[in-house]
Amino acid sequence: MEVVKDPSLLFPVSDDGPLMHNTLFLLRNGAQKLLGILIAIGEAVAYVLSGMYGSVSQLGTGNAILIILQLFFAGIIVICLDELLQKGYGLGSGISLFIATNICENIIWKAFSPTTINSGRGAEFEGAVIGLFHLLITRTDKVRALREAFYRQNLPNVTNLLATVLVFLIVIYFQGFRVVLPVRSRNARGQQGSYPIKLFYTSNMPIILHSALITNLYFISQLLYKKFSGNFLVNLLGIWKESEYSGHSIPVGGLAYYVTAPSSLADVVANPFHALFYVVFMLSACALFSKTWIEVSGSSARDVARQLKEQQMVMPGHRESNLERELNRYIPTAAAFGGVCIGALTVLADFMGAIGSGTGILLAVTIIYQYFETFEKERATELGFFGF
Repeated sequence: MEVVKDPSLLFPVSDDGPLMHNTLFLLRNGAQKLLGILIAIGEAVAYVLSGMYGSVSQLGTGNAILIILQLFFAGIIVICLDELLQKGYGLGSGISLFIATNICENIIWKAFSPTTINSGRGAEFEGAVIGLFHLLITRTDKVRALREAFYRQNLPNVTNLLATVLVFLIVIYFQGFRVVLPVRSRNARGQQGSYPIKLFYTSNMPIILHSALITNLYFISQLLYKKFSGNFLVNLLGIWKESEYSGHSIPVGGLAYYVTAPSSLADVVANPFHALFYVVFMLSACALFSKTWIEVSGSSARDVARQLKEQQMVMPGHRESNLERELNRYIPTAAAFGGVCIGALTVLADFMGAIGSGTGILLAVTIIYQYFETFEKERATELGFFGF
């Protein structure tokens, strides 16, 4: 038996019972939806006015309004789909599912994209796998064709794809690391249970928070740089230029540049300070976010000890008063060290050139693994129900 934490225990209610609890729950959900709608329309307006899709004068007022409406309604659709899953019409979190789907779609597209791009040496397929077979068929020098397919620049290559698969396997391997603490019921004699503390105790939350921080830094920096590119403080925040390949702006200086992963191992060797700053920032940010998350999410040692006591569960061989101290031996360490490991795996994926980004790969793997665990629990419940 595995003890499952009950989120409702995090919201103490009065003796009025379920009515007060339901009211608080509805108010919280309503506030979250309202905030989501305000953020959707606010960022849609900000993106258009900042020139992310071209200057408003070139777009025209009508096109600018249509883009804002498109972005806004896309946000509303995401909120509604997430609500459907929360209502029980699916498994897991809608936001997590959308993130994983988007990242996996990006990986599949860059592996098998049939789009052709003129690289100066003739037309090449964007997809790494299709590009491999195309180069082997069209080039007379097969060794050179293989070398180009594995190491070509500016387009996804086979090495990037293999690095992505390797990172997937490494993260899945680390997902199995955990400490299992035995617990038993204080009232029902003989009822045993366990409380698992995983290495990735906070799962992918450090990466999600880090990604949100970097995304907003990029947005603010680009917005300011487009308007005040000559300002010293704005340049200190980030200097941007248009990429010849993607057509998007990329940071080339300032804080935005140093918190961006080096594009390759050659870039690491050429600019070691950038690589060192990125590694230190990533590891520190993930550890800090992980430690902070256990406090704000109700999963600290104090909160877990309270939940176990309310469920009348104790740890064999330990006094009830020592439960929090015993949990403190594991939970803060698992949170901090797990955050560092998540950050280190992200850095490894970035340096190896995994498709997408290290952050995206880590998010996709952890979310998919969470769904795998959910399916296993559902399957075990169904088998238990039918007596198997």
